[in-house]
Amino acid sequence: MQFSNVAGVLFDLDGTLLDSAPDLGGAADQMRIDRGMPSLPMELYRSMAGAGARGMLGVAFGLDTDHPDYEKLKEEFFINYTQCLTRNTYAFIGVPELIVQLGLRGLPWGVVTNKASRFADPLTRSIPFFSTASAMVCGDTTAHAKPHPAPLLEACRRMRVDPRQCLYVGDDERDVVAGLAAGMGTVAATYGYLGKKAVQDWGAHAQIHAPLDLMQLISNT
Repeated sequence: MQFSNVAGVLFDLDGTLLDSAPDLGGAADQMRIDRGMPSLPMELYRSMAGAGARGMLGVAFGLDTDHPDYEKLKEEFFINYTQCLTRNTYAFIGVPELIVQLGLRGLPWGVVTNKASRFADPLTRSIPFFSTASAMVCGDTTAHAKPHPAPLLEACRRMRVDPRQCLYVGDDERDVVAGLAAGMGTVAATYGYLGKKAVQDWGAHAQIHAPLDLMQLISNT
């Protein structure tokens, strides 16, 4: 399918624009090493990278948010991640070119992520193409995080784009839920951390298997 009358594009961050799994997984794996536990394969962390601290600690220690030690371990994870968040994180192949293409089409773009600003801001400042973003909305920017539509609507306000003329691209079901609730066109990015998740059940309007595929979905009219 093609989307018509597109006036702006919003993206999730981790797993959509950036491959941050090596640094997220590395921060959690360091916690295991510090405790004399063996390191785990990065593939285990990668499949859960979209879930942030919850996913990384689940892989590293097999615990969830109800565990009595979760909050303490989460803070330790955050400290580790702060120290390495730009070490091995890179844009997915094709993302910088996609940003250039959006600029050539005169389409403003932005980021809506559940990543807290304490991590998202220094990370995106370290990567040049983010200087062209018209909006950066983090998990603590608005009163609600995704899957609530509030952060997406705030990003549209900052870009001065009608949500009905905006696309939201993400690699998690909550991205699609948030985009649909905001009245946007939704695109599921399957090249990130999806693994065996049933993307077809999310209800996204379209899927892309590489970043530059997005331009084929945006009508020139």
